[in-house]
Amino acid sequence: MAVKVLVVDDSGFFRRRVSEILSSDLNIQVVGTATNGREAIDQALALKPDVITMDYEMPMMDGITAVRHIMQRCPTPVLMFSSLTHEGARVTLDALDAGAVDFLPKNFEDISRTPEKVKQLLCEKVHSIARSNRRYSSFSAPAHSAQPGPAPASSAPVRPAHVPAQPSHAAPAAPASSAAPKRKAYRLVAIGTSTGGPVALQRVLTQLPANFPAPLVLIQHMPAAFTKAFAERLDKLCRISVKEAEDGDVLRPGLALLAPGGKQMMVDARGVVRILPGDERLNYKPCVDITFGSAAKSYNDKVLAVVLTGMGADGREGARLLKQGGSQVWAQDEASCVIYGMPMAVVKANLADAVYGLDDIGRHLVEACM
Repeated sequence: MAVKVLVVDDSGFFRRRVSEILSSDLNIQVVGTATNGREAIDQALALKPDVITMDYEMPMMDGITAVRHIMQRCPTPVLMFSSLTHEGARVTLDALDAGAVDFLPKNFEDISRTPEKVKQLLCEKVHSIARSNRRYSSFSAPAHSAQPGPAPASSAPVRPAHVPAQPSHAAPAAPASSAAPKRKAYRLVAIGTSTGGPVALQRVLTQLPANFPAPLVLIQHMPAAFTKAFAERLDKLCRISVKEAEDGDVLRPGLALLAPGGKQMMVDARGVVRILPGDERLNYKPCVDITFGSAAKSYNDKVLAVVLTGMGADGREGARLLKQGGSQVWAQDEASCVIYGMPMAVVKANLADAVYGLDDIGRHLVEACM
């Protein structure tokens, strides 16, 4: 059955191009369009699409306010379009907090210059987040105000609502572990994630105390323009410190270093971070496997790695190297993932020492490290 999509944008050109690109996929059906957030809500209620593509800046009602309404009234996976600027990053992170699943850069030049690449990326995103819809009803709508009207541009980031993990109707790849983790003097906690990761990382890291005894490295698939804004947001929300990693940074307890977008992050045995240019041969920049692999080489059995929600299998081979050195690997459970791809790859390869729901991971990190 074709994936039903609602396209929301105040630009007639962009609505037409996105609709044309999506309609070129025989397994996608554009069931409607909307020019502002109010129309989007009405169309979402009437058409019940599987996926909504959403612009942010629109008249009558902006995209973030519309996402909040939709999550409360008819929860539907939303793919946001955003500009590759610091402000665009901040707005996109607000949209993810409001309940959007994923985002794509809104680049008119790419649409005209590399239509095949854009088509492949957009259609793959739509198909992947459509599959997340089968678990969407298990999630509570974010607890934000849903009063009609545009959201203030300077609104402060809001902590995501508590979302209890519910059993998935699909058979899990492995039973979730509820056992308390084994306490150990870890030299590094490494967390890798992709789709759904920004909110998942907030949920995990906000549970850690300021005196958390281990250094952390974070690898989130994200464009270069976004990681600095994301690190700043996490730093404001968390009791630990968070910053975008720079070459030469030194690992220290209670500090989380976020891999910069478009580059690769490695750690050495002295606790020094190395930031390398993104290799065009690699699909992901930053790549979880690269960081995990360097941690395995530098710290042997003293690493605790966590693989959170995301598409694909990035992190699996790095987890394999960590396990060979005696380190611990945890995976997020299927029920609490937005996309059960990266954690599933780890679980299916029998590399996970424990499988936890998202809201349990932060608490277990404290138990394991303190």
